[in-house]
Parts: sequence; C-alpha cells; structure tokens
Amino acid sequence: MPKDAPVNTGVPDHGSPPLVRVSEMQVKLHRWAAADPGRRFDDLFNFVYDPATLQVAWLRVALKDGSFRPVPVRQRRIPKPGGSGKLRSLGIPTITDRVVQAALKLVLEPIFEADFQPVSYGFRPNRRAHDAIAEIHHFGTSGYHWVLDADIEACFDRIDHTALLDRVRRRIKDKRVVALVKAFLKAGLLTELGEQQDTHTGTPQGGILSPLLANIALSLLDEHLEAHRRPGGDMSTANERVKRRRRGLPNWRIVRYADDFAVMVHGTRDDTEALREEIGQVLATIGLRFSEAKTQVVHLDEGFDFLGFRLQRRRKRGTNRWYVYTFIADRPVRSVRAKIRAITGRTSQHNPGAVLIRLGQILRGWSAYFRHAVCKHTLSALARFTWTRVARWLSTLHRWTWTDFRRQFIDPATGRWLPLSADGITLFDVSKVPVTRYLWRGYQIPTPWTLPNPA
Repeated sequence: MPKDAPVNTGVPDHGSPPLVRVSEMQVKLHRWAAADPGRRFDDLFNFVYDPATLQVAWLRVALKDGSFRPVPVRQRRIPKPGGSGKLRSLGIPTITDRVVQAALKLVLEPIFEADFQPVSYGFRPNRRAHDAIAEIHHFGTSGYHWVLDADIEACFDRIDHTALLDRVRRRIKDKRVVALVKAFLKAGLLTELGEQQDTHTGTPQGGILSPLLANIALSLLDEHLEAHRRPGGDMSTANERVKRRRRGLPNWRIVRYADDFAVMVHGTRDDTEALREEIGQVLATIGLRFSEAKTQVVHLDEGFDFLGFRLQRRRKRGTNRWYVYTFIADRPVRSVRAKIRAITGRTSQHNPGAVLIRLGQILRGWSAYFRHAVCKHTLSALARFTWTRVARWLSTLHRWTWTDFRRQFIDPATGRWLPLSADGITLFDVSKVPVTRYLWRGYQIPTPWTLPNPA
C-alpha cells in the first residue's frame, strides 16, 4: 500500500445512519494505520467536515471553505486536590470549538491508536486506571521492585508545539487537518481578568482534543522505553530478559496514565536513577521536565501512591511470603471525608432526603472506583464515620435527644438499629460494597475499531 495514498477515494453513503457511517470510517482508518505503520494519511479533511462526523459530534459546522477560526479558550483556575493550595488552570473552549474538536478526534483517534503502546492507559478507549494499577501489581510480583514514581510538571501547559505537530505530521499528510490542529494550539487564552494571552506551548486542559494531543506527544516516551521490548529487542522475550539480569543489566516497564507514570525496574536503585536521567532527556525534547517535588525513586517495600491507590510489597501475616498489595491512599480517604463533613454540617438546613441522595451519589462513585483495592476495613470505617455524621446532623436538625433518636431508628420488635432514612431515602451503606480483585488484562485490550476478520 502506498505510504502517502489518499483515503477518501469513494463516495460517502449518505443513506446510512450517521453513527454507522462514522463507525465504519473509524474502523477503516484504524485498520489501514495498523496494517502500515509508515503510512501518512492524506485527504482526511473531508471526513472532518462530513455531515455524519459533525452530526455525531452533536452539531454541524461549516469548515469546508476554510473560514473557521477557533477563539481563545476561557481560563478557569481550580484548586488542586490534596489541600496544597495550588491551582490548576483549565482552558474552556466555546461550544462551536468543542464540536470541531470532537470531529477531529473522531478522525484522528483511530489512526494514532494503531501506534500507541499498550503501556499507556489514560484517556484511551476501553482502558482505565484500574488497568494501570493491575499492570504495576503484575510486574511488582515478578521481581520489578524498584520504582521511578514520576510526575511531569505542568504537562498540559508546556508541551512544545513544534515537537507535537511533527509527531502529528508523521501520520497526517493532509495539511488542512494539521493546520486545524495548529489553530487550536495557537488559539490563545482569555484569562479570568479578561486579558488575552498567546499560547506558545501546551494544549490546555478542558478541551476535547487535549488528552489525545497529550498522548500523541507522550507516546515518544512510551516508544523510547519500550523499544527494547519490540520483536528482536534484548527484552523482547523472557529468555532475553533473564540474560540481561545475568549480565547485571536491568529490565524495566513503564506504566503511564496521561502525565502520571511509574517505571518498574528489575534491577538496582542505581539502575533506576540512571533511567530517571535518561527519561529526563527524552522529555526535554518535547519541552517537558520532571516535577522534582513529586518524582521519587522508591522500593516497592516502602510503597508509593499512584492514581489514588497505594501499592506496597508486604509480608503476608503469619507467613514468610511477600506479596504486592493495593490499598486506598490516604488522600482520597481524607477527601471523601471532607465532602461528607461539608454536607452534614450541624448548622445545615438542607432537606434530609436531598442530603441522603447526595451522600449516596458520592459514596457509590467513590467506592465503585476503589472497590478493587484491599479496602474492606477502610469501607467499614467510612460507613461508621458517615453514620455518625448523619446521626448527629439529624439530631441537631430535629432537636432530638439520644433517646428520641433511638426511638426513631431502633426496631422495637427486635431491638436492632434500622438504616438511617428520611423522606423515603435510605442512607447508602458503603460497607456492603463487594470488594473484588481487578484482573490484569495483559496486552489484549481491544480497540473499538478492531475487526475479528478484516476484509
């Protein structure tokens, strides 16, 4: 197949439903990209302004005449989690710009997904944070005990535009598509004070296209560290990795979720420090650097926090065997407790039923994310904390004594406590959430555009 062949050679079937047509287009783009890693795609712009693409993106936008120009994104600063007092800058695009970004994403994502390494899990279809945690757990039990726990400083704000566009051009030959991506990168920023600033670097958080562009830039790091594991490489098979260890050479595996990543090393601390320097040089080529305050080299026995979980190697109680355990980190627990305190303040005059509904939403979402950790004790403690907060708030709200409260929520027939409830709404019991282990899915996570038997 010619490397720079056009792709939009047929007449679109305007009789098909838009979602079906877009899905078929994505399957074809992904198949062609996977079949020929060196292929550059031309004549993609017709797909971007195709009515079906824009209808799936929720709105029709006139792009064909080239008159479209993105406007500066509106800046909003929000507190970073953890109570550090620092602020995170978000760039909120207009509705029109979001629609065009969505159309671009529909076209570009299946192409670049064919190139992305299986070690990245953030903002990619069919992948989630639990896959990254499961992979760390898998390699931690396989001798990879030294960890480079890394964080990139202001990643979305500092990505070099030239380096990013060069990586886009490796796959996209259509100059109109590249120009549209560049226009979004250079759209500018409208600050909270109403001042307009140029954007010379970065892809502001808040846009639909930003996570994909960040993954395109950071895939350079994935490719660099995974080069040894490609077919024919000196870490491509288990035997090759054993030979390296016999020669005193380290093996490693990167696990990345957006700009947070951990490098698992089967070697020594010095090997991990050397990798840190090497990775720093790779990041510098795309305008990025480590956050020195958040980047550390640790042994798995010490443990480290990643994506809200704490991973640590411990000796199983009553045995001499060591295992890697996944716990809930301290910060998410403090965060959810703070939310519960804010909702159940003693002076709050909110409707009790509405409060119980909101508490249920928070606890269900929080526990659904963390239920794959070793967390039964944590969930029970959180359930007791929530019960106590609600009980005290209801007592204050209704001016109940302890005797009055017991009369309301103890079954007179059995003498047992009834679930706390108000207006027909029962307090969600987070301790009843089943705790299950999330299984590592290996390298077989399919993309939405993979066909079993492509024609």
